[in-house]
Amino acid sequence: MTVDTAPARERTLGGAYALLAYVLWGFLPLYFLALAPIGPFELVAWRVLLSLVFCALLLTVTRGWVALGRIMRQPRLLGLTALAGVLIYINWQVFVLAALSGHVIETSLGYFVNPIVTVLLGVLLLRERLRTLQWVAIGIAAIAVGVIVVGYGTFPWIAIALALSFGTYGLVKKTIGPSVDAVSGLTLETMWLMPVAVLTLVVVSSIGGITAFSEGPWHIVLLLGAGVITAVPLLLFASGARRVPLSVMGLLQFVTPIMQFVIGAWLLGEPMSPERWVGFGLVWLALVLLTVDSLSASRRPRTRTDASDVAELT
Repeated sequence: MTVDTAPARERTLGGAYALLAYVLWGFLPLYFLALAPIGPFELVAWRVLLSLVFCALLLTVTRGWVALGRIMRQPRLLGLTALAGVLIYINWQVFVLAALSGHVIETSLGYFVNPIVTVLLGVLLLRERLRTLQWVAIGIAAIAVGVIVVGYGTFPWIAIALALSFGTYGLVKKTIGPSVDAVSGLTLETMWLMPVAVLTLVVVSSIGGITAFSEGPWHIVLLLGAGVITAVPLLLFASGARRVPLSVMGLLQFVTPIMQFVIGAWLLGEPMSPERWVGFGLVWLALVLLTVDSLSASRRPRTRTDASDVAELT
């Protein structure tokens, strides 16, 4: 009897797509640092505009303008993509501000905390019920934040802002569902943000001048790549998510914050006080418990959607 290996190949391919997406996201701090001396607000503005250009090219190549037109005739979807655009702009701006100001470790904390925040958002906004181990994980994560606040003397606003913005963005994308494909979704999100980006560049130009085209050809090449480095991981992620189980995506998502933690702590030499180590250790313990619970739940027959279903990067 011939065994159909197509599903296995699809899962392998999907895992490779997802892994590559998370690896690219993990390298983003180094990519943005290579664009110095560009400022964080100018960088995000170019990121928005260049992502829109890249998506327009993709829509042309893939003949996706018709599908985009159908989406634009649906007010509900337009409103959701506008909300998604606002949330991803907040996420991008906070991330770039942190990366360019020596807080890469705190960005990694944000993406470590993100699955836990997303589960909590599912409870608060979608009225989903948590299992016991999930509540334990959330409690440990809350203690971790308290340890960092008390011991390190500052509230980890970067981490919390990243986790909240990206977690809420994931919920909005989950609400949109398959009605909007990845390219059309990112096109609309950046389209809504285009006026903000243009206004930002005008303000930056009037205050200190735009640095985009004053640092040589290599700088221009890197800047033009900002649109590609923004869009490609999102498209890879979407392709991977369609092919592999949610449990696999949940495990792979930790590649990004692990890479960012290594970059911040060892490559960039950002300080890690004992209190930070304790806080991070508690977060990692919470994530282990959450992962074990999700894997156990994925092996059981389920009749409803658990809050852990939305604990993924989107």
